[in-house]
Amino acid sequence: MTQKETPEITKLHKRLRKNVGNAVVDYNMIEENDVVMACISGGKDSFAMLDILLSLQKVAPIKFDVVAVNLDQKQPGFPEHILPEYFESLDIPYYIVDKDTYSVVKQKVPEGKTTCGLCSRLRRGTLYSFAEKIGATKIALGHHLDDIVETMFLNMFHGARLKAMPPKLRSDDGRNVVIRPLTYCREEDLITYAEYKQFPIIPCNLCGSQENLQRQNIKAMLVDWDAKTPGRVESIFKSIQNVSPSQLADRGLFDFINLPIDREAQKAEYEFAEATVSSSNIDESLFIDVTNI
Repeated sequence: MTQKETPEITKLHKRLRKNVGNAVVDYNMIEENDVVMACISGGKDSFAMLDILLSLQKVAPIKFDVVAVNLDQKQPGFPEHILPEYFESLDIPYYIVDKDTYSVVKQKVPEGKTTCGLCSRLRRGTLYSFAEKIGATKIALGHHLDDIVETMFLNMFHGARLKAMPPKLRSDDGRNVVIRPLTYCREEDLITYAEYKQFPIIPCNLCGSQENLQRQNIKAMLVDWDAKTPGRVESIFKSIQNVSPSQLADRGLFDFINLPIDREAQKAEYEFAEATVSSSNIDESLFIDVTNI
């Protein structure tokens, strides 16, 4: 049972629904007759994503189906009954998919090293294959705005790449499309919403026990920035949406090699274009008068 809804929670719910709805429209995430496979890990974000998708499904101008899918990675002590009971209480279609990725990760990753990379790859392969098996046309993941910004800084600081998480992604083989409906949602809102809804959250013991993960360092940095300068994280996210390739340095993204001067093109209106020369040792008669060209 959830707590009694307060005016603040009502506003929060509307804001989250609006943010998800805007993201869906802006990136054409969900289309007519889509089958959306909502991947539910047991964390607050995926629970909130499912809750809001089901809410939007009732009022959307298009018809689409939502199927909840949990990948049981066979972590020791994982409470296998919680998610089936929760899905049954919602009366929605669901699958629990068993795949012992836990043993693979523990076998291949040395003690103390970060397991997230390998764990994510194994999950991705299983979910991509299962989406095809059940005829899902979209795979919905619960990453939010903070996750996207954190990932960008992780890639910059530790991979020397300007790369984040796109709101919508087609797999390399073109066989699946991943969507992130929470793209415009802040984590602090999702925390508050999860507390109100009393989702049966299941912690991830595989990676949650690892200390000093680089993502946690990035998260702490962003929390500090946001506290000192409210709105900074949103501004960083908006910069991802407003990229100027010619103002960066990627030679594959912009042709810096071939940039010829074209003085026959229409001249731009430069601000403060006129300048007065106070001293020179150059014979100006050698210059071509461009004012009459």
